Amino acid sequence: MTTATTAQGFAYTREQFQALVDDVLQHARALGASEAAVEVSEGCGLSVSVRKGSLEHVERNRDKSLGVTLYVGQRRGNASSSDFSREAVEQTVRAAYDIARFTAEDPMAGLPEADDLATPQEAARDLDLFHPWALDADTAVDIARRCEAAAFATDGQITNSEGAGVSAQQSHFWAGNSRGFRGGYASSRHSISVAPIAGRGAGMQRDAWYSSMRDAAELASPEAVGRYAAERALSRLRSRKVQTCEVPVLFESPLVAGLLGSLVQAISGGALYRKASFLVDSLGQSVMAPHLDLDEDPHQPKGKASAPFDDEGVRTTKRRVIDRGVVRGYFLSSYSARKLGMRTTGHAGGSQNLRLSSRLTRPTDDLDAMIRKLDRGLFVTELMGQGLNLVTGDYSRGAAGFWVEHGRIAHPVHEVTIAGNLRTMLSEAAALGADEYTGGGKTTGSLLVARMTVAGS
Repeated sequence: MTTATTAQGFAYTREQFQALVDDVLQHARALGASEAAVEVSEGCGLSVSVRKGSLEHVERNRDKSLGVTLYVGQRRGNASSSDFSREAVEQTVRAAYDIARFTAEDPMAGLPEADDLATPQEAARDLDLFHPWALDADTAVDIARRCEAAAFATDGQITNSEGAGVSAQQSHFWAGNSRGFRGGYASSRHSISVAPIAGRGAGMQRDAWYSSMRDAAELASPEAVGRYAAERALSRLRSRKVQTCEVPVLFESPLVAGLLGSLVQAISGGALYRKASFLVDSLGQSVMAPHLDLDEDPHQPKGKASAPFDDEGVRTTKRRVIDRGVVRGYFLSSYSARKLGMRTTGHAGGSQNLRLSSRLTRPTDDLDAMIRKLDRGLFVTELMGQGLNLVTGDYSRGAAGFWVEHGRIAHPVHEVTIAGNLRTMLSEAAALGADEYTGGGKTTGSLLVARMTVAGS
């Protein structure tokens, strides 16, 4: 695993972080804490934006943080600081200790069990997450301008722009606790984005696209990002409403990643032990169509959500979360697992590289093929608002996209609302496309839902 050094643009080395973590744990013990955990981190980067060729902003960021969690028996306290001086660190540890002393006891509070913590070998697993981008402001501005210029050059109907941006970010951290866990790593994330506007007056339409990768060498070219964003905006010109109806709905693959995020939330510990989820007690139950599987691989090299251990230092493992539509595992931290009488799944901090797949999908099931399968209905490419009731699963969102007749796009659609129930939507999913997209650590193709209410004019 790559060791962070000052030569890579960081102000602190891994060795300095390691010493700081050990000092904090020693001070916590000296105060009388029964258990303690600490994480120290640093991040830095560059971001620029341009609009209509003119520079809008250049921002360099550098931040650092030290977070301490202490336990006095089953009383918990935490405090943080951005000051790494010895006096400030000792004050932070003292603050966490004082909070713990005056906090009510919680029988579920405490560090993860030692058997669940990543071993030194597991914590040191190299997942190839750190690829610093030696990017100066002038080069970043040039890339952003090329991206936006490509959007304008696509068609004369691209009349305006909300701007283009380039970002290069990197960070590293080290964590440890009083049960012997130690681990940390460096990571990076870089992106190019643009949001062009097509048309004029009341008929204007906006869309956007971006490319985000751990390694800048794997980013799409700025020209490709610009052209595709422009094509998306152009395709939405002359949008209109449709009559209210019940029809099949095809979700574009980036939107399906959002549906998976809602599913993860519904089978995560916090919602489950509070009984605030429509999927309470769903372990072993069918919640998706029987042709669908959901796999998780936290050890995928360069993965956007890869991690050798979770936020508590618990080892991460590859697993099948949903098998033939049936829930085989939840997403639990050590605390939520105790509340449910279960064992942590290593998900303090969220899911890790999910991939939705279908036993029915063929390599030829590209987006055109999925639109043909839709036959007549709505192909959704944008969702607006927050419309999921996590307790009931009821789902209602503002939407835009395209009306499809006889397996072909008829015209763009705007100002409609789609409604259904997320469990029913996933259970009645008719097909999953081979047009895979990875967004936010979730990989999926377009998803065809058998029937939803589309509310229009």
